[in-house]
Amino acid sequence: MKSNNHHLRFAFMLAMFSGLGSFTFDMYLPSFPQMMKFFGTTASTIQVSLTASLLGLALGQITMGALSDVHGRRKPLIIAMVIYCLSSFGCAIAPNIGIFIALRFVQGFAVSAGTISAAIARDTYNGTELTKFFSLISVMSSVAPLLAPLAGSAVIMFTKWEGVFYLLGILGFILSITTIWRLKESFPAEKRIRSNFGEMFGNFKTLLCNRVFMGYVLAQGFMLGGIFAYVAGTPFVYQKIYGVSPQVFSMLFALNGIVLITASQVVRKLAGRIPEHRILHFGLGMSFVATITVLAVVLAHGPLFALVIPLVGYVASMGTIGPVAFTLAMEAQGHIAGSASALLGVIPFLLGCVTSPLVGIAGEYSAVPLGVILLTASLFAIGCYTLLTGKGRMRPVPTTESL
Repeated sequence: MKSNNHHLRFAFMLAMFSGLGSFTFDMYLPSFPQMMKFFGTTASTIQVSLTASLLGLALGQITMGALSDVHGRRKPLIIAMVIYCLSSFGCAIAPNIGIFIALRFVQGFAVSAGTISAAIARDTYNGTELTKFFSLISVMSSVAPLLAPLAGSAVIMFTKWEGVFYLLGILGFILSITTIWRLKESFPAEKRIRSNFGEMFGNFKTLLCNRVFMGYVLAQGFMLGGIFAYVAGTPFVYQKIYGVSPQVFSMLFALNGIVLITASQVVRKLAGRIPEHRILHFGLGMSFVATITVLAVVLAHGPLFALVIPLVGYVASMGTIGPVAFTLAMEAQGHIAGSASALLGVIPFLLGCVTSPLVGIAGEYSAVPLGVILLTASLFAIGCYTLLTGKGRMRPVPTTESL
């Protein structure tokens, strides 16, 4: 029982770091219309603040992942959490949209350290146990997208949008203390690589040239790129086109958390019983059906429920694909797990930097770009997986020798 309790506490601690990104990106979504008025700017410019934080996250993950392979997992995480705390308070007092966007970049860069939690998991587990543990983390961290928009709408009911970032600053402070006092180093010094930029970039080159690894990374990456388009677009689609209140929007968005929890829990139960590739095939197929339905609904100007259902299906497919793609990609990367987890994180957010502003390209009263982007992301995910990992044939999980 003690071992099981320790297992759950350890998973919860890592879930706190991986879930912080959801609070960073989702909590201020209900405030978009209010912020647009406060800064006297357009919907697309407000969405640039999301893009800036995604870009910071993408660049930060490369840096944090490499540094964690050199200096261990704990030290970079402590520094990042302190920076996150300070930048969150800075966002709350930003005098104009330019400074706000710049601070969102810094905030995104700092929260990128959450990807180190994946490397910590890989340091501790492998194989099917890693799939089960990572699914457990996903279940716990999926509460973040459930709570974040609800917390954001609750905050703006009693105060202005600035209150959201004050609350994020407090979360950053709590996680800083947690890292200092509760997190033990999982990557011993004898396993770390040398502090050599050439060697670090060489690790990234090796990973980028690994077809199978990149097949899983890009499959997950394009799916998550679609998720970020969904995150940037739905505040305006739901509130402007369908006229829902910030509170109703938060409940609709919170539905994603329930779906992610359910999907991750199902994957955790199926791991070891059904081959991981088969689970991945199912998730990719679900994403295609969901996204083509979304596009059909927005083109036909269908009712709200007809749009929500396939969007929820897309989120469910991501909850299915994420843990499995992570495990298959990381299987043979233990010696450079920090760099590998960084690429698993950075590529989706680079894609998110592209997709997030595009959802508003036709204005705040059109959902067509969102439908097109989601379907395109799904098709690219299926294509990359099929072409790079062996045309999607059912086969055993790759071993070190096969990779």
